[in-house]
Amino acid sequence: MATPYEIETETLIQKVAIDLKNNIKLKKPDWASYIKTGSYKERQPDNEDWWWMRAASVLRHIYVDGPVGVQRLRVKYGGKKNRGVKPEKFIKGSGKIIRFILQEFDKLGFTEKKRGGRKITPKGQAYLDSISSKILAETNKQKNA
Repeated sequence: MATPYEIETETLIQKVAIDLKNNIKLKKPDWASYIKTGSYKERQPDNEDWWWMRAASVLRHIYVDGPVGVQRLRVKYGGKKNRGVKPEKFIKGSGKIIRFILQEFDKLGFTEKKRGGRKITPKGQAYLDSISSKILAETNKQKNA
């Protein structure tokens, strides 16, 4: 059985995002089409599937580093703000997006609130482990072919 530790991060996040969108049917709110992912950004995301990519990334981050709170995730998804002539400054990412994603994962049973932040549940862990196993099987099949 493979775990997210053994799989390349980008590949895992892409596969989980596709699965969250198509099979799990994770809801993307209406307002998500009109917002930026942080105040340091100048434009909204170009990728139309950014919501599920962020959700997959948050779920993986909770699996690897949990328990994790909203503030730590805001720092993870933050960036440098271009302030013109003044030096750039680090700004945290949007908390609304992260809170909404975490609430959806709580409803699905993938995460739960613990002291110190959200922790992955056995159901969420099994979900990520199963996708990791599929990716590892595909990789091994390609190496053998």
